[in-house]
Amino acid sequence: MASVSHHESFRIPAGHPALAGHFPGNPVVPGVVVLDQVAAALARAGGRRLAELVQVKFLAPLLPEQEAQLQLETREDRLRFRVLRQDSLIASGEARLA
Repeated sequence: MASVSHHESFRIPAGHPALAGHFPGNPVVPGVVVLDQVAAALARAGGRRLAELVQVKFLAPLLPEQEAQLQLETREDRLRFRVLRQDSLIASGEARLA
């Protein structure tokens, strides 16, 4: 089966409720919020859902209001994703699809 690629951008607003406690005075977008963006983009791209995160690496923080780019590649029941800020990789991973 051929692989399918999808690219899109996202930005987490400064008023997002997850930022209030992560970290007061110096907010950083929680990794789970970034992963939620991956899952939502996957659903928009082809109606697929995550079944299991096999591997995830966070290499740098994402700050509120920063634009990030998602790169998704699906092949059969696998997803590989990358999250970039400008040209810098900030997160990557692999998941099994439902």
